Amino acid sequence: MLLFESTELGETEEFLNEHYAPMRIGSTGPTRARIARGASDGVTVDRVEFDFVMSYDVEPLGRIGLCDVRTGKVEDHGPDGSVPESFGPGELFSLAPPDRSYRGTINRSHYSVTMVDLALLSEVAAPTGRAESIQLLDHRPVDAAAAQRLRGAIDHLDRVVLSDPVAAANPLVLGTASRYVAAQLLGAFATTADPGGTSDSRDAHPAALRRAMAFIEENAHLDLSPAEIATAAHVSIRALQHAFRRHLDTTPTAYLREVRLARARRDLRAAEVGGTTVAEIAARWGFSHQGHFGQAYRRLFDETPGTTLRS
Repeated sequence: MLLFESTELGETEEFLNEHYAPMRIGSTGPTRARIARGASDGVTVDRVEFDFVMSYDVEPLGRIGLCDVRTGKVEDHGPDGSVPESFGPGELFSLAPPDRSYRGTINRSHYSVTMVDLALLSEVAAPTGRAESIQLLDHRPVDAAAAQRLRGAIDHLDRVVLSDPVAAANPLVLGTASRYVAAQLLGAFATTADPGGTSDSRDAHPAALRRAMAFIEENAHLDLSPAEIATAAHVSIRALQHAFRRHLDTTPTAYLREVRLARARRDLRAAEVGGTTVAEIAARWGFSHQGHFGQAYRRLFDETPGTTLRS
């Protein structure tokens, strides 16, 4: 985790320029800034505390930036060419389109800033394979429930995965948690991403399915994305999804999860009681949340992981 603390406005501006985008900030009173950052390859989560009034004028981020206000206010905020708005506690919003500068004022606010790379969004949504094709159509979530689900995904990545050195060092856990944030972002905001409702049955035949299944079986220990599985099967992502749905009544991601659960079951059976733990084996196969792992395991095998370990 990266931690920045300062009472010098110049130091704060230097840090923000280095870790966000070129910007100018201003304040006339005492300044106390604190920023704690957790980061994966495609997502950064900053917990920000500005206990003073600060103006900002920021160049384009080149990423999707989300602000979630806990205390205080973000006032007169807006991208270039938009009508400025103010946001208070409990409000989650997009800072600006990736290619537009923005400005406003922080009024003694504590908030989080989550930045998501466009390439990660493209990987998850895969509308055309071009990261720049995905844009948010509104700066507010579609509803409160969707915003809460996105918060939960961000909190899981930041407070469960990135705060645990073992989990953060596991590419399966880190990649899965990062893509989950991207997926919840795409679900929480109206976007230009194709929701996948258009049918594409090209190459949705058993041979493509067998190639995908074999690739998953051989590489389940790696951080696999749907795009990588589709490439190995020599089909588009949509065709891959169609093949799994048509022939197995499941999805590539769900199939990968079941393979990893089966590998975890194998390792639990082979382990000696007292020599390893359920949590260690779960993390080995990309499951960072013990409750979710236990529920999925019990649904698939009709027993708890602990029972398997002790048997």
